[in-house]
Amino acid sequence: MEREEIHIANNKKAHFQYQLSNYLEAGIQLTGTEIKSVRGKQVNINDAHCFFINEELWIKGMHIPEYKEGTYNNHEPKRIRKLLLKKSELKKLQSRVKEKGFTIVPARMYISKRGLAKIEIALAKGKKQFDKRADIKKREADRELKRIEKELKKH
Repeated sequence: MEREEIHIANNKKAHFQYQLSNYLEAGIQLTGTEIKSVRGKQVNINDAHCFFINEELWIKGMHIPEYKEGTYNNHEPKRIRKLLLKKSELKKLQSRVKEKGFTIVPARMYISKRGLAKIEIALAKGKKQFDKRADIKKREADRELKRIEKELKKH
């Protein structure tokens, strides 16, 4: 029996504030109590962002609450965690981030089929205010269309 991917967290804020491209799957270094909290789906990545230190990618602002059954070995909820990528992927990302206006944000977090915690990161460029308004208008128009279709199906 093959395992399925388990969805943990989604970063809705990033999809609204940034134009996302170049998605990559990254591993993440976690401690024992952190992975238990992750498996309990208690993760918040909305305020998280990624940055480079000495050609290594790190994530800051990701909140993994302390594990309830954890003892004195429990982890710090908002600590900086290392992301695991291939060197070639890191070099590509680092060169793109040096360009003006680009940053790296986590898009979603999940447990892979092999049981490993993974983060899908994306290269992001900030949206202008009019782009955000256009997204809101499109979303409202889609909702209105679905509402009308529902009413038509009733009659």
